[in-house]
Formats: sequence, structure tokens, C-alpha cells
Amino acid sequence: MKNVYITAIAAALPNEPVTNDQMEQVLGQAGDQPSRARRVILKSNKIKTRYYAVDPQTGERTHTNAELTAEAIRALGAPYAQELDCLVCGTSLPDQLMPNHAVMVHGELANPPCEVVATAGVCLAGMSALKYGWMSVATGQHKRVVSTGSEVASAVMRGKLFEPETAAALDTLEKKPEVAFDKDFLRWMLSDGAGAMALEPKPSEQGLSLRIDWIDIRSFANQLDACMYAGARKRDDGGLESWKDLPHDTWLKESIFAVKQDVRLLNDNIIATTIEQYLPDVMEKYDITASDIDWFLPHYSSGYFRERVYEGMKNGGMEIPFERWATNLPQKGNTGSASIYIMLEELYSSGKLEAGQKLLCWVPESGRFSSSFMLLTVCDGQDQL
Repeated sequence: MKNVYITAIAAALPNEPVTNDQMEQVLGQAGDQPSRARRVILKSNKIKTRYYAVDPQTGERTHTNAELTAEAIRALGAPYAQELDCLVCGTSLPDQLMPNHAVMVHGELANPPCEVVATAGVCLAGMSALKYGWMSVATGQHKRVVSTGSEVASAVMRGKLFEPETAAALDTLEKKPEVAFDKDFLRWMLSDGAGAMALEPKPSEQGLSLRIDWIDIRSFANQLDACMYAGARKRDDGGLESWKDLPHDTWLKESIFAVKQDVRLLNDNIIATTIEQYLPDVMEKYDITASDIDWFLPHYSSGYFRERVYEGMKNGGMEIPFERWATNLPQKGNTGSASIYIMLEELYSSGKLEAGQKLLCWVPESGRFSSSFMLLTVCDGQDQL
């Protein structure tokens, strides 16, 4: 197996940052009244600014997911955007059901033919893309791979998309307020952004690179019901009814394609499952301890989880003090599958990294509860390990 290095990282964030007071104006109200949940949710998630691919004046989109992803790839530089062997793109919400997101990005780039792969999921889609790219280089299949994670969640969070439901089902929403909250909750939690990484079998001759030591991913869907979903309706027994099995008028009346999250299921299980149950196995498998880690990059959706992540890591056997954390949730928001790319780009560009340092990355997703850990080592051009 060959060594694999991240030799370039870039991020693309659409338009200007949107403050808490501007959010509902940009996204639009869902119904006649402002959201009653917005202020409570924002106080808890501690996000101060985020980015939307939405024109604040017209409410219309400014970027498709494919366009924003291509923008991040171009920011890597011409050699990576045009001279690559494989393109791997992960996202929660592609612009269409088919064709897949990655071939649409390939079309935007208009670079020469290459292998193109799309990875699906929620927040883990970006990490899955990175793992496919890592394995492709490690096995000698490719010499230059670009992997991406991207989200344009605002496309399904604009208020006008909820108007048919608001008009047709006020009585239903009053009878089942938890359903309304699960939809409204995510309107104030999700953000837009894209990130890209170049993967090669040798470190960059200039500056620092990040060697991928390992990427470990695990699903716990055998234990828990779906928690975050779109294109489906959740039954009382916890199962999902697909949009394909629902009447067309239901798609609008119940905002079937809106992103929803079972908040109670999330709170009860996300830390216990994706950290406390999983981390001890990772530590044993790769023989790592907290003292080995110089930087911890955790993806979490809300500031509400910050202390809980710390306690979960401690309970799992790896207590890492906050001064060794690198996060940007308050400024960049929750960018889902793009978050690990955007966090790494910020740290990589900060001047804080030194050769030999080790970075532990953690990305969970609540889709049906999956989790991943990744270990990176900062290297200079002489790395031969």
C-alpha cells in the first residue's frame, strides 16, 4: 500500500456571511408568522454567522450544489482541477435524483475524462468520498484524486417551499407539533459550503502536506431507527415511507422533501453511539491515546453538543482539552458533509501546523447513526514513511 498525502485543500463559501438576525429574511418565512423556534434554537446552537447560496434580495439561489463544488475544486489550482485521474464527490443533497452529483460536477469543470464517483449519505458523505480517494491512491489505481464534500441545504430550507403545507395542514401541525418542530429546527441549523482536497502518493515539495494514516467508518443502523431524513415520511413505528409510495399531493402538503430530524432520537443516542460505543474499538485497533493527538477536529451540529462531545470522548478513553480542538462552527455554521474539508482548510492555512503533528478528525451523522474517525500526520516534502 502506498502512502497517501493531502497536498492541497480549498473551500468555497457562497456570498456574504448571514447573521442570526438576517436568516429569516434571506430564507423567507414559512407561513404568515415568524418562526417561534428560531431564537431558542440559535441560542442553543451558538452559531453566529453562516453562508447561503441564496440572493438576499430576491430569495433565489445563486449556486447549485454542483457549481459550488466546482468552485471549491478550482480553488485548489489549475493542475488539480484539470489534471486528475479520479473525482470523488460526496453530498447529502444533490441537485437532482439522477444523474449523480459527481458527474454533474465533472460537467461543470469540463476537465478531461476520468473516473468519477459519487458517495451518498448525510454528514459522512464527504468522509466516504475522501476514503474512496485515499484507497484509490493507496492501491496504485490513481496518482491524483480530488475528493469533495458539499452542501447547499438552503435550496430546501427556503420558506416558500413550506407554503403549501402551512396552508393545507395547520390543523395537522397543531395536532403533531413535534413534526413541525423537526422541520423548523433544521432551517436554523444547516449551512451551505463546499470543500475539496487533492490526494497524491507523494507529499508536496513546497510547504506542508497531510499524510492520511487511516480512515475508519462504522454504521450503527442495526441498532437505531432513521433520525435525519428527506424524501420520506416517518411512521409511528419508526420506519420510513418513501416518497415513491406517497400520493403526489402529499409531497407538497407535508413537505416530504424537506430535511427533517428526530431531535429526541438525536439527543438520546448521538454521543453514546458515535463516540462512546465506537471510540474504544478505534483506540485499540490503531493503538492511539489522547497524548498522541496534537489537534482534534470534531464535526458537531450545534454548540449544544460541544461539552457533550468532550465528555463522550473522555468516557470513551480519550480526553482532549479544548485548547487542542480546531472548530469553526460559530463562524461557518454546520456545513454537513463539507464541514471536515472546511475545518481542515482553515487549520491548514492558519500557520499553526508543524511537521510531525497528528490530527484526529471525527465526523458522525445522524441519518441512521454512523460515525468515522480519521488520523492525519503533518509532513514536509521529505516524508518517506
